[in-house]
Amino acid sequence: MNGTMAMAPTNTQQQNNAEPPAKKLRSEGNPCEFLPGPIYDLNQTGQVVAGPGAKYLSLPGILGAGLPKINSEQQDAVNRAKKYAMEQSIKMVLMKQTLAHQQQQMASQRNQVQRQQALALMCRVYVGSISFELKEDTIRQAFLPFGPIKSINMSWDPVTQKHKGFAFVEYEIPEAAQLALEQMNGVMIGGRNIKVVGRPSNMPQAQSVIDEITEESKHYNRIYIASIHQDLTEEDIKSVFEAFGPITYCKLAQGSSPHRHKGYGFIEYETMQSALEAIASMNLFDLGGQYLRVGRAITPPNALMGPPSGTSMMPTAAAVAAAAATAKIQAMDAVASNAVALGLTKLGATAQPLLNQALPGIARPSITSTTIMAPPTISNAVAPAAIPPPGIAIPQTLTRPPAIIQPMPGQPTVVIPPPAVVAPTAVGAPIVPAATTTANTEITRRAQEQAAHQKQQEELQKKLLEETEPQTLQQQENMSIKGQSARHLVMQKLMRKVESRVVILRNMVAPEDVDESLQEEIQDECSKFGVVERVIIYNERQSEDDEDVEIIVKIFVEFAQMTEAERARDSLNGRYFGGRLVKGELYDQALFDNNDFSG
Repeated sequence: MNGTMAMAPTNTQQQNNAEPPAKKLRSEGNPCEFLPGPIYDLNQTGQVVAGPGAKYLSLPGILGAGLPKINSEQQDAVNRAKKYAMEQSIKMVLMKQTLAHQQQQMASQRNQVQRQQALALMCRVYVGSISFELKEDTIRQAFLPFGPIKSINMSWDPVTQKHKGFAFVEYEIPEAAQLALEQMNGVMIGGRNIKVVGRPSNMPQAQSVIDEITEESKHYNRIYIASIHQDLTEEDIKSVFEAFGPITYCKLAQGSSPHRHKGYGFIEYETMQSALEAIASMNLFDLGGQYLRVGRAITPPNALMGPPSGTSMMPTAAAVAAAAATAKIQAMDAVASNAVALGLTKLGATAQPLLNQALPGIARPSITSTTIMAPPTISNAVAPAAIPPPGIAIPQTLTRPPAIIQPMPGQPTVVIPPPAVVAPTAVGAPIVPAATTTANTEITRRAQEQAAHQKQQEELQKKLLEETEPQTLQQQENMSIKGQSARHLVMQKLMRKVESRVVILRNMVAPEDVDESLQEEIQDECSKFGVVERVIIYNERQSEDDEDVEIIVKIFVEFAQMTEAERARDSLNGRYFGGRLVKGELYDQALFDNNDFSG
């Protein structure tokens, strides 16, 4: 026949022409059909059907804990990946350990530098009210009995060819300076009572280090002995001081030659009571024609030795071993954290079979069969960390026969065929539980409120700084200030910088320390910051009625330029002068010009 006969397609042709469901789903899906990240909070709205890939009716089984046994080539690839990951982890740990060690060394060096600077300051004393007829040799002879002197600095006036009446004495050890400070203040030399105080420091932060060193010295029962005759030995000194108690340490400072000492040493007793009795009894004791100078040690042993020359470094092998152990522990912690995030207690635990456990909301497909097989064993080579996050199915190829599981009483037998390849599918947005949604909403709301408040403050500040002041009287009357922040900004805008060339120094000296040379000493010290025009020392009585009323000493220093006054204020404020914390600030220029020193 010339006509064409239309034939109906057979069942086989329909199956061949039909598009696989997974492929159809991929073609109909949107371009972004994969999840951007794992999803941990899912709200179950229906029953979960245990499909062919779930050997066990448990969460590890549903997520794919029962993975197939891999071949030798795949096993080699996994081992290489593990080795590479461990090497990278060890490198990161080594880098962190090296960085931490360097930071620790830098901090230790910084502390040692501060400690040495503090010890250098403890070795210095200020000597004032010196007679102009005295020379440096006289000062050295007077202060030498307390310990070896490193240097003496006397300010020299080129006009008068004389010193300015004060000097700085620096000892080799802090104990010598402390003894001189205790025993030489107020002593008459050359017809004048000298004044000995601690040297003012331009390092206010050093006082805390000095206090720390002094506190450490209290843990030792040590005393300092100076002005020891050169013919006396350690055994001689020990035999004399043993009368006050058992001695644990006795050492004289060695001089340049082996059989000579520097004239001072330290003794440590077993008890503090013995040390105090030795100080009280042996200070100014005539031993061998010289008066001993004995006092309490204010530094711990080996304080002046400085930091150790060699830096302690961990051996390379030990560092690598420690880094490997740390990386291993971090990997185990990461696996445990992933298990907790997935709701698992132990990833490596064997999952319970279907006949011993049933999860609520999971429906089993009903397929009849009579053959029973045991569930397959999970290979140890499979890493537990290979469990994917919920919502993503990993393509797998299995070659084992169908697993048939014994049914529960009253329910048909379940047959699980070999799992097929499941393509990744797009998953919709997770449904967050109500409690989590409420908490996230509250956090978001607070963050938005803070951002809005900060933006409002920035706009208000910008507006207040940019807009001009009200020019007319009506504008000034109608101007309003709302809010504490706005009021603060307006006050800052209205404040004007006070210009002053006068610095006031408070708590620098006590009333009994004021003498005729103090003004010259202060002028000489402040000349480092600029041209000093006037120095006024004002004794302010707190009451006019009482004779024994407290007197506060105020020292006013007027400079030629304001910048010089500011520089002096910044340098002198917070410094220690004779154990007193100096407070320096700018003084009102108008009050000073009108001789008003009550501010």
